[in-house]
Amino acid sequence: MSNDFVSPSGGAPSGAPGYGAPQQPYGQQPQGAPPYGYAPPGYGAPQGPPPKTKVKPSIGWIVGAWLVFVLSVIVGIAGFAGGVFSAITDAAPTSSFAPGQTVTVKLDPADKPAIYVSAATGTKFECQIQGDPGAVRLQQPSLDQTVTSDGVIWELALRVGVDKAGDYPLTCTTSEGASAKFGVGKELAADSVVGGAVALFAVPGLGFLLAVIVTIVVLVKRSGARKRQAAAAGPWGQPGPYGR
Repeated sequence: MSNDFVSPSGGAPSGAPGYGAPQQPYGQQPQGAPPYGYAPPGYGAPQGPPPKTKVKPSIGWIVGAWLVFVLSVIVGIAGFAGGVFSAITDAAPTSSFAPGQTVTVKLDPADKPAIYVSAATGTKFECQIQGDPGAVRLQQPSLDQTVTSDGVIWELALRVGVDKAGDYPLTCTTSEGASAKFGVGKELAADSVVGGAVALFAVPGLGFLLAVIVTIVVLVKRSGARKRQAAAAGPWGQPGPYGR
């Protein structure tokens, strides 16, 4: 009776195919196979956050609206100054005459004519206008009114009321031969001053209101756009455990 001798080295008896062949170490992956627990490349790869887009409307709308407000302030100041300057220019006499000199002046009730005097010191004077072709009324002004034209300071002396437009002879004299000169102009138009004041406050006010409305609308729309972007980003838009 014979027995197969198994060598201490663990070799297989001759004639037993495969028995005792070298085994793959436990846990080692076959060569060329992907490691356990990992998907093939490209399969189920994590996706990054969606690309960020600009939030609309842009801040440029707010900047532009406030620039418009600044421009409206400039326009308001210019309108006020222009209205007052135009009223003064229209009211000031365009020519002058000396005391005791008789001149023929064209008067029209629609122009609200007035007599102005320019003197270095307080001077007593008297003016007369012939009533042809219509009745003439000379009245003291209720308010002091002074205009400056070409460096000459004119003070409103008398308001002139006439019934008809036409040419009227006018003579003005001073007491004790005081030095002065006279001229015919117009009463300072109150509507021009009022119109300038309206431009001074109304135009900037509208510009400010527009700037405030545009600012509110843009900020509200930008806030809504950010919320929509955050919702579209999903978990990528949420802070991680280390970012809380």
